[in-house]
Amino acid sequence: MEHVKTFNQQTFDTEYGPMEVLGPLSSEELAQYSFHEKLNAFRPPAKQFEALQSIADFDEGRIIAATHEQTIVGYVTYLHPDPMERWSEGKMEDLIELGAIEVAPEFRGFRVGSRLLKLSMLDPFMENYIIISTEYYWHWDLKGTKLSIWDYRKVMEKMMGAGGLTPSPTDDPEIISHPANCLMVRIGSNVSEASIEKFDELRFLTRNQYRKARGV
Repeated sequence: MEHVKTFNQQTFDTEYGPMEVLGPLSSEELAQYSFHEKLNAFRPPAKQFEALQSIADFDEGRIIAATHEQTIVGYVTYLHPDPMERWSEGKMEDLIELGAIEVAPEFRGFRVGSRLLKLSMLDPFMENYIIISTEYYWHWDLKGTKLSIWDYRKVMEKMMGAGGLTPSPTDDPEIISHPANCLMVRIGSNVSEASIEKFDELRFLTRNQYRKARGV
């Protein structure tokens, strides 16, 4: 599968002045920017910036960034699921994961996350993918936002909805380990029925493995 990437860019105004959302960006393009020091939800900022540049070089990897005065203040990543996760077991070329989305604290409140997701979906090739996002409450900035788990979940659902992702049932053990966790899914209009069926098997992999073990 050839993973076609079409660049898009939008500018919007904030109290800090104009900002941009743009991408997908290559590692060389990312290197032209500095990386905000508060983008530290997943690992130290310098290491996370290195990770984004690595993802950008994957065939399917996509980095969409929000920038302010040549500094990346937010981003969203897309890539194939981690080989250690159930979602990679089907070896589906048309399944990609929204791996991370993060916005520096002072730039929240300008719908940056929603803008990143909307811009992502302007690329017509995204209609060829099943896009998933695994939402775990322990990754959420509950302390910084002062939101309850359930209020944060509502915010996440609304933001993901801007990119067309909606909650979908699964029996993945990590997701069902807490009721606030969820699987978000967007199925592109060009995805085949065969791929949808294969994805449905992955969503309920535990149940299907149990049935096979019993010979059902």
